Amino acid sequence: MSNPIKLYRHALSGHAHRVELMLSLLGRPVEIIDVDLANGAHKSAEFLALNSFGQVPVIDDNGAILADSNAIIVYLARQYGESHWLPTDAVQLAQVVRWLSVAAGPINNGPARARLITVFGAGFDAKDAIAKSHALLQVLEKELAQRDFLVGNAPTVADVAGYTYISHAPEGNVSLVDYPSVRSWLARIEALPGFHPMRRTAVGLQQA
Repeated sequence: MSNPIKLYRHALSGHAHRVELMLSLLGRPVEIIDVDLANGAHKSAEFLALNSFGQVPVIDDNGAILADSNAIIVYLARQYGESHWLPTDAVQLAQVVRWLSVAAGPINNGPARARLITVFGAGFDAKDAIAKSHALLQVLEKELAQRDFLVGNAPTVADVAGYTYISHAPEGNVSLVDYPSVRSWLARIEALPGFHPMRRTAVGLQQA
């Protein structure tokens, strides 16, 4: 068994969960290192030496230190995954990159931001974030009505990048009720061997 990959994360960070999910789906051993964001551990000199942007996640794979959730899952897929995770076909690869851009753009500015407001008390405009979330979900609903996963009919890193914040959108007061194809897609990801969930918080529409 190879040495575990060190994952610097926060347990409620959806970006960190992308990496944790990818590692779990690939069956890679992992050593979890929790970063205390509330007390500024991500801005310490020690952590900034790992990621100069002061953000989780970061991995240390036997000396290969990488930051940025999308960059990390691409690395993991290429280094350890079967070919379907990161297609070599030019068209499919471009489609994967498109969805990684969606994860960094509309997903981040919509459901991720809406959840930041309720879970972490971030000072964003909730109405705007929720509106952007539903605009995104309407597009996803049409796309996922045509196929099982975001790119073709096998899971790729695009699905890993998109899963967490869409799944946890109700925590940010974004309902998934009107998006059956999106909910079916989430269920397909959750049925994959090695799936690992992120802990849900009782906020937003998920209040106990």
